[in-house]
Amino acid sequence: MAVTGDETESAPTGDMSAYQICSPTSGLSQEMGSSPGSLPSPQQVSEEALRKREFRMMKNREAARECRRKKKEYVKCLENRVAVLEKQNKTLIEELKALKVLYSHKTE
Repeated sequence: MAVTGDETESAPTGDMSAYQICSPTSGLSQEMGSSPGSLPSPQQVSEEALRKREFRMMKNREAARECRRKKKEYVKCLENRVAVLEKQNKTLIEELKALKVLYSHKTE
């Protein structure tokens, strides 16, 4: 057990309310930012874990939604490219046929 005092807030009048008796763990929790002498209850810990889990799940849903949107956009772009290339291929096949017909007439 240790006795600690807050010299900045209390005047040296001998008032004992400015001093508190702390165990090593409560002193550590005081430094960690929690209220003096109290540790978070198991319910508070589980609620915090639940909040973190829900936040993580929400972020994961948003990331999955964005991933699906990008995938749809990518597939749509590929489909457009396929359509353009098929049209180009058809045009080239027609041109090749026309050139073959033209070449075969010249050789006769």
